[in-house]
Amino acid sequence: MEDEYESLPSASTGVHMMAGAVAGIMEHCLMYPLDSVKTRLQSLRPIAGARYTGVTDALYKMIRYEGALRPVRGISAVVVGSGPAHALYFSAYEKLKRQLSGTENGARSPISQCLAGGLATLMHDSVMNPAEVVKQRMQMYNSPYKSCTDCLAHVWRSEGVKAFYRSFTTQLSMNIPFQCVHFVTYEFLTEWTNPSRTYNPSAHMISGAAAGALAAAFTTPLDVCKTLLNTQEVTMLEATKQSRIRGLWHAASTIHLCCGLPGFVRGLQARVMYQMPSTAIAWSTYELFKYLLHERHHVVVMPVVAVTAKVEPSGALDRNKPLDSGVRRETNTCEKLPLPESTRSPGG
Repeated sequence: MEDEYESLPSASTGVHMMAGAVAGIMEHCLMYPLDSVKTRLQSLRPIAGARYTGVTDALYKMIRYEGALRPVRGISAVVVGSGPAHALYFSAYEKLKRQLSGTENGARSPISQCLAGGLATLMHDSVMNPAEVVKQRMQMYNSPYKSCTDCLAHVWRSEGVKAFYRSFTTQLSMNIPFQCVHFVTYEFLTEWTNPSRTYNPSAHMISGAAAGALAAAFTTPLDVCKTLLNTQEVTMLEATKQSRIRGLWHAASTIHLCCGLPGFVRGLQARVMYQMPSTAIAWSTYELFKYLLHERHHVVVMPVVAVTAKVEPSGALDRNKPLDSGVRRETNTCEKLPLPESTRSPGG
């Protein structure tokens, strides 16, 4: 039964996609306020109203001075993007880790898990990158855009479609090692917390949270570069007398010039605090769907037995010979059969 739980979902890519989409949307929506805080804390040259001492201070000031809904501004961008992105992400990972490892559940094969995670990330980021650009521009202090649609249209008109993929190589450079660390750590911890590979919500959440925290801390410097590329922070451009930040190395050199090595760990606390519950929610939701599918698959269905009978043409039968069992004689005439004595009508 335990092996069936792990192997069953591989038979249905559609189930992986649906479960992944739900997990992705839940993960991003529930943790979006912390994501907004992280973006603010990664600002390299914040103006007076956007200077914060930490996560709690940033969240408090955002709500107090900008409104209760300010931390969720731009959330519609991730709702639209995270559904299809995570559908591809989880379905690709599940299928590839089994094919590359040659095993039923892809366990105990870190190389296969790394390769599967990297390829799944490529598909995920291809869909998610434009949503990330819109989301982070909406999250910035004094963002000039009225809505996600307004932001999308403005960026398209003023900077072109390339603006939505300006940080794509940086995103991949960050997310591929992130997902490699994430998936390998998750699978390793799952072997320790849930060796039977059954549905175990606490094990999924603990493994997911620990894997997310480690991967987030490891890739924070690249995340700072990605944020700078996505937001094109105006105060930073003015301070360094540049018109635009182009590419990973340009972003990294700008950060080093402005803030030194400490600049690469801006928002580390917020990023770890965001990723721990975020990955815990994603994995527990995803594994829940796998479990529900498993239960549905094992509903007992009564077998249907088909009985066939040999039918011979009526002309080939001897009318004076009794019919064999299982053979039906069809005729075009109706023969009057004598009724039993008890059923005859009086005088009939």
